[in-house]
Amino acid sequence: MKVAIIMGSDSDWGVMKAAVETLKKFSVEVEVTVASAHRTPQKVHDFVKNSDAQIFIAAAGMAAHLAGVVASFTTKPVIGVPINSEPFKGLDSLLSTVQMPGGIPVATMAVNGAKNAALFATEILALQDDELAKKLISYREQMAAEIEIKDKELGASF
Repeated sequence: MKVAIIMGSDSDWGVMKAAVETLKKFSVEVEVTVASAHRTPQKVHDFVKNSDAQIFIAAAGMAAHLAGVVASFTTKPVIGVPINSEPFKGLDSLLSTVQMPGGIPVATMAVNGAKNAALFATEILALQDDELAKKLISYREQMAAEIEIKDKELGASF
């Protein structure tokens, strides 16, 4: 199983490395490339058409059309990650990613939501992989246990 991450710029790496780290925790194979919907559209096309990934995560800031362009080249799931950028603090990226016309869907995460994009991709893959589903359950149980520990620590401080 493989997830492909496409970033519109190398400056998106600071956010998107969390997606790679999260996918690797679940032993999901990842490929990463930088390709711009506006500056290198042919590269985007070729990457999507030639990739053997089951899911694409596309991250872009400003006029964030990358996820939509990726979705136009494939029927595989595409998850968009709007990147926080100036001057609109990511609102422009969010709106560019989330407002897809009917017929070409893109699942859109929160601004800078790279970790959740990776988790969502993992959940999709887990539909056909029982071991991966078990890892996700364990991950959720661990998160819950950590919250309980923090709650006890906080309560003990009063």
